[in-house]
Amino acid sequence: MIVPVQGIPVVLDVDTGVDDACALLLAALHPGLDLRAVTCVGGNAPLVDVVRNTLTVLEMVGRTEVPVGIGAARPLLEDPVDARHVHGSDGMADLGLPSPAMRPDERIAVDLLRDTIEASADEGRPLTLVPLAPMTNIALLARLHPHAFRRLGRVVFMGGGANVSNATAAAEFNVFHDPEAAAVVLDACAVHEVPVTMYGLDVFYEPKVTDAHVARLRGIDTAAAQLAAALISFHHRRFASDGATIGDAGAVATLLAPDAVRTERRPVRVELSGTWTRGRTIVDTRDWSGDMAHDPHGPAPASVDVALEVNGPWLADVWLRTVGGEDW
Repeated sequence: MIVPVQGIPVVLDVDTGVDDACALLLAALHPGLDLRAVTCVGGNAPLVDVVRNTLTVLEMVGRTEVPVGIGAARPLLEDPVDARHVHGSDGMADLGLPSPAMRPDERIAVDLLRDTIEASADEGRPLTLVPLAPMTNIALLARLHPHAFRRLGRVVFMGGGANVSNATAAAEFNVFHDPEAAAVVLDACAVHEVPVTMYGLDVFYEPKVTDAHVARLRGIDTAAAQLAAALISFHHRRFASDGATIGDAGAVATLLAPDAVRTERRPVRVELSGTWTRGRTIVDTRDWSGDMAHDPHGPAPASVDVALEVNGPWLADVWLRTVGGEDW
């Protein structure tokens, strides 16, 4: 793995969440990433829990200088739902951690995003935006601050899937939670020519951490290692398995190990009106060199690098070596 001399400037948009917490640990601790800000949105848990969980993770690993912006509590159109059946009643494994002393930034999420994007672009180091949650905040950014959106270097989002779903038979949770937002973001990426990568459910489950890894983490006397072990152990117990995915952290790890992921550039749309398929990411795998006269829609405007395969052990190792630190 080749780590850049200067860390890649990144902002994470999260709904923390066990796997968002794993992603925050990686982004906060790896020297190859320059975590500029974090923005919060309702999703895996209600917004108040998401904000608390996010501040808790950053405080535990000594990154209290990272600004945290409070964003949207609900989707653009739908009533909010959550995934506490997966992440625990508090959204972060019910670990009983003390309330953080760290406070959110005074700026709301969209303004914090705007300011951070502009500052990074002015430095000549365009920002990589990593949405790991429903993309409500990012859609609002695209509509309210299009001048900033177009200055993004890249968007890498966890969501959707070419062949796999979970929230419904057709849709992945992050896109299902706010499909209009996902559609707005893909449209904005197409209009402003911002490169976009979809790290979806086709690869989400591949980077795994085992009971043996957890036991080794528990033997490392750092806040990061202990928190990482507790988070993964929670999912081992909840799903009665000795291997748990690092989930959203895999998307962040691909920034550090790009050779560990295989993507294909494909037209992608978000289904907004289907009775059974609302929230599905329609990944067009056809060969457009042939006769497509029967399709009145043509290819989707958004051309997305869709992750279809990853080297799961490689990405998990990036995470483990980061949260384990020098003792791993």
